[in-house]
Amino acid sequence: MLKKILAISGKPGLYKLISFGKNMIIVEGLADKKRFAAHSRDKIISLGDIAIYTTGDDVPLADVLESVSKKFEGKEVNAADYKEPEQLAAFMASVLPEYDQERVYKTDIKKLISWYNILVKAGITTFVEPEETKAEGEAAAE
Repeated sequence: MLKKILAISGKPGLYKLISFGKNMIIVEGLADKKRFAAHSRDKIISLGDIAIYTTGDDVPLADVLESVSKKFEGKEVNAADYKEPEQLAAFMASVLPEYDQERVYKTDIKKLISWYNILVKAGITTFVEPEETKAEGEAAAE
């Protein structure tokens, strides 16, 4: 689900992958629906490739977003409630208790809240693929 949602360094917001071109990709802003070309020199990362540091194994971003969605019942998070470092730490501990407090910075938590809100506004509320879909996709690949 999150594989086609992209973050582009230096550009605010999140983008949906539309098409591939020569040395570029065509993306569409989730918030404004405007399309533009992102070039190979831009630092682009898929949300499906991001994980959050924990004291054990890293947790995929999709699982963390799913946890946030359950905690807030699929509604947006009021970012104004989480301005202070202690509030951000409490938020993160409530959605991922075993997160690594040394390696997960407050700016990362702010970005998590921002991305979650952008996804919810865009109508994306399911972050983890159902198990049946994963199994069917893996069987088709073989």
